[in-house]
Amino acid sequence: MLRRELWKGITLKGHHRYPGGALALILWLGSAGFAPAAAGQAVVHAPASDVFLDQAYHAMYNLDFDQAFRDAEQAKTSAKEDPLPWVAEACAALFREFDRYHILRSELFASDDAFDARQPHAWDPAHRRQFEAALSGAQAIARKRLGIDKNDSKALFALALVNGLQADDAALLAKRNMTALSFTRTANQYADRLLAHHPDYYDAYVATGMGKYIIGGKAAPIRWILRLGGFKGNQEEGVHDLKPAATHGHYLAPFAKILLAFDDLRHKNRAAAREKLSELHVQFPGNPLFTQELAKLQHTAPGHGQ
Repeated sequence: MLRRELWKGITLKGHHRYPGGALALILWLGSAGFAPAAAGQAVVHAPASDVFLDQAYHAMYNLDFDQAFRDAEQAKTSAKEDPLPWVAEACAALFREFDRYHILRSELFASDDAFDARQPHAWDPAHRRQFEAALSGAQAIARKRLGIDKNDSKALFALALVNGLQADDAALLAKRNMTALSFTRTANQYADRLLAHHPDYYDAYVATGMGKYIIGGKAAPIRWILRLGGFKGNQEEGVHDLKPAATHGHYLAPFAKILLAFDDLRHKNRAAAREKLSELHVQFPGNPLFTQELAKLQHTAPGHGQ
């Protein structure tokens, strides 16, 4: 379980950039998710809001949604002009619905036919209001920041995620495919603007990668029509974008790793899927998804990639 006092000794590692300069990249190791400073390494003091954000996402991936919302609120209080705590709240609200309906399961992503056959789901009304309020709060702060600096990286990242979350909602819950693609295109535009200035802002590759992956899963005639409308991508490009997000990302690295594990299973690469799922289980022991997926691997016949 994360301890709030750990932020006082965070090691600067990796290349993830935050607005205002490079802050500590808090590596999630084991169930704690932080890397303590080694002897001789430079130590920086991360703002309290960043620590609360890390705790919020860690709790979310562990399916402790009440704690995730508490930490997001703490981050909002600590940094009132930061859109990312609002994004974290929206993420937790969406993942809570994903968990309620068991959306993030390998069966859904096993094939294009399985994905196309998914059923629409209705939000819990109170949860929906919380999701929409969090999105609105993030958008308002991010747009205000862009009015001051059109290349504000935190604002661009927040808007990429806001539109990405709306795309996930439309695609995976409402099953409104064209609406999802519209949000995906907007998310990609913000992500591309961000990555043009900060190519090491790895979490943004989740927005570009997932969009390309979903579009690439359509039949060739549909992809052609989508490209005429400005929707571009294929599954190989999607995986290419998700890999650096899973390896070097921050808040969204576990989500990227989940998607890549499902792609491994889709292509019968069981060994690679088992490795990713095992790592996720160690990081987030409170989430039964990873043990369930590992159990499925134990009870299916070996295929390519063993």
